[in-house]
Amino acid sequence: MDETSVVLDPERQERADQYARIRRRLWVLNLLLNGLYLGLWVGLGWAVELRQTLVPYAAERFGITLPWWVELVLFAAILFGPWTLLTLPLDYYSGFVLPHRFDLSTQTLRGWINDMVKGAVLGMIIGTPLLIAFYGTIRLAPKTWWIWGAGGYTLVTAVLTAIAPILLMPIFFKFKPLGEEHAELEERLTHLARSAGTHIQGVFAFDMSRRTRAANAALVGLGRTRRIILGDTLLSEFTSDEIETVLAHELAHHVHKDILISLVVQTCFNFLAFYLSAVMLNSAVSQTALIGVDDPAGLPFIGLLLGFLSLFTMPITNAFSRWRESMADDYALKVTHKPMPFASAMTRIANQNLAEVDPERWVVLLLYSHPPLKSRIEKAQRFSSTIV
Repeated sequence: MDETSVVLDPERQERADQYARIRRRLWVLNLLLNGLYLGLWVGLGWAVELRQTLVPYAAERFGITLPWWVELVLFAAILFGPWTLLTLPLDYYSGFVLPHRFDLSTQTLRGWINDMVKGAVLGMIIGTPLLIAFYGTIRLAPKTWWIWGAGGYTLVTAVLTAIAPILLMPIFFKFKPLGEEHAELEERLTHLARSAGTHIQGVFAFDMSRRTRAANAALVGLGRTRRIILGDTLLSEFTSDEIETVLAHELAHHVHKDILISLVVQTCFNFLAFYLSAVMLNSAVSQTALIGVDDPAGLPFIGLLLGFLSLFTMPITNAFSRWRESMADDYALKVTHKPMPFASAMTRIANQNLAEVDPERWVVLLLYSHPPLKSRIEKAQRFSSTIV
């Protein structure tokens, strides 16, 4: 494979633009449906009615008084169960039909269903104790729960980031060491990581091709779980130089301490979001039928608040992310001194992943966490002109 022969495919770019437009419309539709569903539970009083029904029903039918955490879990199941079923057609279209329509997915229907089931089970296993802990915190500290909640959210995020490569990702993908076939590439990437001051547990390939034709690579984990992972679709289509520049970009986040900085920034947003939620929830308790800040009937209300705040702050967090990603591109170009492989890697990503190269400005400002591929390719070309 030759980096200099890689050019943007006009036909695939046209399809990439179509694919991106459809995905944005589906995202907006899903957002509106989420808001409408939770809004109905709040506005029509369904949440309060459900809470008023659960405890008396259990006492009358089974002669028991439900512990608060059982009531909470049942409430959440009744709240989110129908939502999961109602959005299943949209999930099926966006996650299976659409990628197949654009010849991006290789996944079988059985494989897609397996992933959906695994995701749902994993969500319940992780989400249920976290929900109980969240409401337990509200019960123990009704005035300061937002402080503990925001701090706990940050801690959980860090823990999940650390355990994801060894406990969560293997549920969906098979990982294996690169092996002799890619020994030279493994040595190059290991040396690159070492020069960046990053200790990794190894370089692994994973079976993306069972699901998609898209390519990806990442530096995942924290501390002793940190490792480099390469999709088999990347290994089969990209040159070693291209892969090196892609991983140099990922390693830049370690050099620039982006994980720590992002965690601090996200923590600040978390504290703001939880504080505003606490203020609004206290106001709702005084003006509605909620019996306290720990009332399970407040769950859809909290969901609406956090969802709105997340949407409102998304352009800000995306702008911050684009800035850090641009810095990572600068590092990758300087440390590898391989601008043309970097440019060809971005071009291959555009062609192979059906990624928009030059999206509209408003799309970038609102939705993009990375600089557009066109600007990244042009940056590499400008850097190339400075090399003597």
